[in-house]
Amino acid sequence: MPALYQIINVKVVTPDAILEDATVTVTDGVISHIAQGLENTSHPFIDAQGQYLLPGFIDLHCDAVEKGIEPRPGTFFPINVALYELDKNLASCGVTTMYHSLSFAENEVGVRSNLMASSVLRSINDMQDNFRIKTKVHTRFEVTDHAAVPVLKQFIGDNRIDLFSFMDHSPGQGQFKTISSFKEYFGPVYKKTDAEMNALITAKLQSRESESQHYLNELLSLCREHQVSVASHDDDTPEKISWLKERQISLSEFPINLETAQAAKYQGVKTLLGAPNIVRGSSQSKNLSAREAIAQGCGDILCSDYAPLTLVHAVFMLNHLGLKTLPEAVRMTSLNPALAIGMETQTGSITIGKDADLVLVANGEDFPRISRTFVKGQEVFRSC
Repeated sequence: MPALYQIINVKVVTPDAILEDATVTVTDGVISHIAQGLENTSHPFIDAQGQYLLPGFIDLHCDAVEKGIEPRPGTFFPINVALYELDKNLASCGVTTMYHSLSFAENEVGVRSNLMASSVLRSINDMQDNFRIKTKVHTRFEVTDHAAVPVLKQFIGDNRIDLFSFMDHSPGQGQFKTISSFKEYFGPVYKKTDAEMNALITAKLQSRESESQHYLNELLSLCREHQVSVASHDDDTPEKISWLKERQISLSEFPINLETAQAAKYQGVKTLLGAPNIVRGSSQSKNLSAREAIAQGCGDILCSDYAPLTLVHAVFMLNHLGLKTLPEAVRMTSLNPALAIGMETQTGSITIGKDADLVLVANGEDFPRISRTFVKGQEVFRSC
């Protein structure tokens, strides 16, 4: 792309409004001017022909990398190949900043082992020059995995982690209220026998009852020391939200029920919901409907969870359903996540002085289609 160019004849979606028939000027990868109407066309330009211009999506939670590396149980592709190909796909989905979610959850399988997750993390760090989009690391700590603690301490201390979240997938609380619901989910996913599932459940419950809280406190303290953003996962009670608030943790991923989401709103803890939940109309795990949460005034951020393609569809669907104005829906995938992790001065909205992380979208009669994606002003995707 030229050092200076314009995008003309475009509907610019700002945090608060839609600017019709606008012109956006990009200079050296930064948004340098925004105006309504056609301005000086002596510069190189892209005629958007009335398409929407959105800020690029900031995806704080997505584990699509797991399927990229292990598309079938026990079948692995080289990590660098999977990351490179996924990067191209993410650009086509309008994602301009990705927080790859890596689970440190020993005793599960495949990519979620500490060894594999560590290898993926190192590859992400080492491949930065090969990526089209801004690529970050989100480590997910299973609190029953005590073996992960020294590994994560090292990564946090080396400043290799951009976002840290903690989760407890042991049955009896959180996402899995019963042992049967735990088995129904993990059995088919990980191809485990009933005996293997029982052994996994026993190990998780024993670990939870021992020193899990002590280890978690150590990691949270280290995150504060190194200024790593922290999130909690699958909170299921207002009491857990209060626990987060006491520790100045301001992000709750996928609250399990409306009561917890409402408690988060009341206490000023931002909540992250899944775009696939919006598009499908329900939770994969039969928990809180994201549409219901938003209808009740809860929910601040959308992530792709496991399906990056859903972000653009969720944004326009929220508007189509009357649950959000288009600027409000767009904020959930851009400015709100930027604010949550302290990136709002660099990206997250179409604002003069910010990086030109942009997505052109044609909103057809049936569904929206991304035509171009830009990261720091450079075109990283164009549709046919």
